[in-house]
Amino acid sequence: MSDRTIVIVGGGQAGGWAAQTLRSDGFDGRVVLIGDEPHRPYERPPLSKAVLAGDAHPDTTYLQKSEAFDALNLDWRPDVSATRIDRTAKRLHLSHGEPIHYDSLILCTGGRARRLGIPGSDLPGIFTLRSIGDAAALGAALVAGKRLLVVGGGWIGLEVAATARKKGLDVIVVEAMDRLCERTVPAEISSYLLRLHTAHGVQVELGAGIEQLAQGPGEDLTATLSDGRELACDVVLFGVGLIANDELAREAGLACEGGVLVDSQCRTSDPDILAAGDVAIWHCDWAARRMRLESWQNAQEQGIAAARAALGATVNHQPLPWFWSDQYDVNLQIFGVPTPRHQVVVRGDVGSNSFVMFFLEADRVAAALGPNAARDLRFARRLIERRTSVDPQQLADLQVPLSKL
Repeated sequence: MSDRTIVIVGGGQAGGWAAQTLRSDGFDGRVVLIGDEPHRPYERPPLSKAVLAGDAHPDTTYLQKSEAFDALNLDWRPDVSATRIDRTAKRLHLSHGEPIHYDSLILCTGGRARRLGIPGSDLPGIFTLRSIGDAAALGAALVAGKRLLVVGGGWIGLEVAATARKKGLDVIVVEAMDRLCERTVPAEISSYLLRLHTAHGVQVELGAGIEQLAQGPGEDLTATLSDGRELACDVVLFGVGLIANDELAREAGLACEGGVLVDSQCRTSDPDILAAGDVAIWHCDWAARRMRLESWQNAQEQGIAAARAALGATVNHQPLPWFWSDQYDVNLQIFGVPTPRHQVVVRGDVGSNSFVMFFLEADRVAAALGPNAARDLRFARRLIERRTSVDPQQLADLQVPLSKL
């Protein structure tokens, strides 16, 4: 039996997959898994959809069933936070209990939902969505007939808006940018999302900031916009991004830039400390830049990669970025990282409910995205990963199967 101890800080998806991979790859030493929530490792995507809607129990989000989790034989520390890393002594200090010695340390500390620093942001009835506890609290407040104000027209905000409409709430989305999901998708997709939500009865206010929130009569809330207008609501969701939980790493002197900097081996500036998931910043070859990728795929795959690197395996974490969002009856997927410099080729009609946009660098597909086009996007992914030379006219021609390219 190995006398090594590997400590994982963070009981989310990245941490859970790191722990499982250590065992599945044969490590029989001590594995300590520290999580600041009472729950076993779980997946977050269902929180804004099935769990929030009440269609799925929170337990369905757990990565492993209880028997499989117990079989991993972990030193599992729920409801415990890591407070300090002593890199010289290789000891991790905790909010509860004695410090733990580590041989390798994997940071999967994730992030926390950002709140706007405006007057009234701490009033009752104002929520963020990041954890199972958040989903339970917000879900209880989403009662049919009530009015929900979503601050932020990004992915979380739009998914919650869709869920709330299904539950019978009146919904207003307020977005400070000029279009929805402006930082991540081209204008055509922003327009598609706008049409989708307005068709389902959501009021969308673009280019509008929130100046303050105030308690109105009874349990009513009043939001004052940057243009002076006032909106009445019962519930507010802040969906304005994520702050990486890199404080533990920064205070230990690790290199950080709004997240923990890692190489393709998931190693930080200290070779005995690795990082994975939402907290990690790495150079993505597909995007030709550093990025912190908040996605289900990256949390899982980087958690696996970090565990294998901790075991001494040769790792090169460079997955093609993949993201998806489910809203109403729409599944929108993105492969790669589209940018304005790419040549855009459209397959299908952007005014319809199913099409694909390809983003080309010279004669190769660098990224692809679209709604309700899972089959075509599977072939698009293959074109990207194989760096296949393509003819733009054939990409756009619906009579030419992508499987033949």
